[in-house]
Amino acid sequence: MHFIPLLAALAFSSTALAGPRDVVRPYPAQQVHTDTYVIHGPQGAPSVENQSFMNNPAWVITADGVVVIDPGSSVQAGRMVMAQLRKTTKKPVTHVFNTHVHGDHWLGNQAVLEVWPKATIIGHPDMIKGAKGGADAFWIKLMSDLTKGFTDGTRAEIPTVEATDGQEFKIGGRTFRIHASTDAHSKTDLMIEIVEDRILFTGDNVLNRQVMNLRDGTFKGVMKATEQALALNARLYVPGHGKSGDRTLVEEHKAWFDILMPEVRRMYDEGLSDYEMKPLIAAKLDAYKDWAEWETNLGPMISLAILEVEQE
Repeated sequence: MHFIPLLAALAFSSTALAGPRDVVRPYPAQQVHTDTYVIHGPQGAPSVENQSFMNNPAWVITADGVVVIDPGSSVQAGRMVMAQLRKTTKKPVTHVFNTHVHGDHWLGNQAVLEVWPKATIIGHPDMIKGAKGGADAFWIKLMSDLTKGFTDGTRAEIPTVEATDGQEFKIGGRTFRIHASTDAHSKTDLMIEIVEDRILFTGDNVLNRQVMNLRDGTFKGVMKATEQALALNARLYVPGHGKSGDRTLVEEHKAWFDILMPEVRRMYDEGLSDYEMKPLIAAKLDAYKDWAEWETNLGPMISLAILEVEQE
């Protein structure tokens, strides 16, 4: 095992990785619980300014090694995450969980395997299927386009192990219990519960003070996942975006949907169109107007909610 630190050092000092475009600027890791760390990325869409980094990579140090959850949006972001991880432990990464198919959460897998090539990568069966079916190329191109090429060189390292609803992974004295869904934020979603520590990684089924992009999912599924997250009564919730915290952040997330969906349904029954609904619903949701992605996602959410109401 003594060769692992040497490999890590070589990986980060190699001339192939040198240069300002090769690693996302550093973000500090926050110790949110014993042996559990989260890098709370900036909120918003991938961009030149944030170098595509805008999710919450996390890791748990177990007796046998390190379990990483969602290592980021590119090989460059993943290298930053691995560098911060190395500051907290000398143990190797043994497992990686990817919460869903959206590339801002899993394209950093490549950086993990650069240093720990034997790490096992785990994901939802439909995430694996989707990535192999073209989502990998879609997300690689999207990240490159949105960052004007900063993420170029990223390669899709797709999970090789499936995680199903209710499955438990016993790793280094911790139990990682899977709560999977096929109709929530991306229809490929995992929420990962650390049973002993009462921590829940929600993926993008729950966000903290951010208006969700629901183009790939369903309101019904997200609301069900939110209820499930609350029912688990975790001590700590780690959302896909935004700060970690107690159940208050999940309750606030639920309150948003509890206002939005009934209002869309009521106005639809009254014959209003989406553009007529938007200012009325915005007024109802005025308390949330400072949330990230408010301007970008509120209108599309209303349009998508209408389509879902029409299918009821």
